[in-house]
Amino acid sequence: MAKKTVASLQKGEGRTYSKVIKMERSPKTGAYVFKEEMVPNDAVQAALK
Repeated sequence: MAKKTVASLQKGEGRTYSKVIKMERSPKTGAYVFKEEMVPNDAVQAALK
C-alpha cells in the first residue's frame, strides 16, 4: 500500500509539496517533539520560521 502512496506523490501535483519536520521543545516536560507537515514548495522557508 505504501508504494501506491509514494507513486502518487511523485506524479503531477505531488512534487509541488514538501514534508517539513520541525524539532521543538515541549514546554511541559522539556523533551523534544517532532512536528511534521506537508507544505507547498513556495512556503517551506515560512514554515521553518
